[in-house]
Amino acid sequence: MKPAPFKYYAPTSLEEVLAYTDQFGYDGKILAGGQSLIPTMNFRLSQPEVLIDINPVLELAYIRPQEDGSVVIGAMTRAVTLERDPVIAERIPLITETMPHIAHPQIRSRSTFGGTIAHADPAAELPAVSIALNGRFRLQSRTSDRWVPADDFFLGMFMTSLEPEEVLTAIEIPPMPPHGGYAFLETSRQEGDYALVGVAATVVVDDEGQCEDARLVFMSVEDRPVPAVQAVDVLKGQSPSPELFAAAAEAAQREIDPTTDIHASADFRRHLVGVLSRRVLQTAFDRALDKGAQGE
Repeated sequence: MKPAPFKYYAPTSLEEVLAYTDQFGYDGKILAGGQSLIPTMNFRLSQPEVLIDINPVLELAYIRPQEDGSVVIGAMTRAVTLERDPVIAERIPLITETMPHIAHPQIRSRSTFGGTIAHADPAAELPAVSIALNGRFRLQSRTSDRWVPADDFFLGMFMTSLEPEEVLTAIEIPPMPPHGGYAFLETSRQEGDYALVGVAATVVVDDEGQCEDARLVFMSVEDRPVPAVQAVDVLKGQSPSPELFAAAAEAAQREIDPTTDIHASADFRRHLVGVLSRRVLQTAFDRALDKGAQGE
């Protein structure tokens, strides 16, 4: 199949991009990495009248560490850049750990952080990771400039809070707490496939080694990334242990409502939620407690 006819624009500045999105609104579509958009256009599942290619907009590709320990990442930053960048490895190691799970190296060489977030595929890794990291997204238009928490950005399958004239231009990740830990795991039928279930975890322990805060976010279970709120309630104020992790995993299994499709049944996905929860919590708390023991 070939895509339906469309007009093509390749602006070289953010100002030009925002002018086009303001002009075309719903009729326009942003092209970033194109790993998802181009196949859907070829199958005519997506038929934009206008394609706005932002690959020439070099000002949107950057990684900027901030003085407070946070990192601001331009929307056009490639996945392979995130995977290899030393600043990301030092300040946001959860992203570094996650990147090899995303498709294949060829895909990661073209896909972009912003494109993945804006596409809002419920089976994608970076949306879930962004929520686990308490990130926020910068949405710009010709007349507005706003930051939206990752918790509030994803509305459903391929649905976000982006307005037609807005462009996702940056992602900000706050600094990790001193006694923080992290982990990411997913299960797929074979390497590079979409995950049957995936989970990103961040945890914080206090000076006594008890859980002060945690985030457990699942992907590929519902129509958007799903934080496990009840499981986190089980963890808070408790000392990490295999029994605690099992109780949190059971809570996650009760609150997650997975779907059935040709790849896996809802029951099997719920089983994976339990298994992966126990494993990521063990790893995340081990890392947090190790940092605390080293006085970091």
